[in-house]
Amino acid sequence: MDEKIFLPVLHWFDASNEFTGSCGEFRFKVTPNVVMASGKEVDFANSTLIGEFWHGPFCYELSQVEGKKEFPMSETGKEELRLWLEENI
Repeated sequence: MDEKIFLPVLHWFDASNEFTGSCGEFRFKVTPNVVMASGKEVDFANSTLIGEFWHGPFCYELSQVEGKKEFPMSETGKEELRLWLEENI
């Protein structure tokens, strides 16, 4: 496969931002599940990234999700998520 899925840095997700992307007809969405520790610190050990994908020309709301999987919110988890998405293109 020549295409490599882009995912933003972890800080994007630990700020509770979602991310959507595409590769041809392949569409995906990453939603963070952020757990806060004391104060303003993110509890990375308990936070996760939820990846979802579908194929077709339509947005998330108008499509049927074909796959959904949860990953740890870490550099390793983000890389596992990227590889999982690329396997399903």
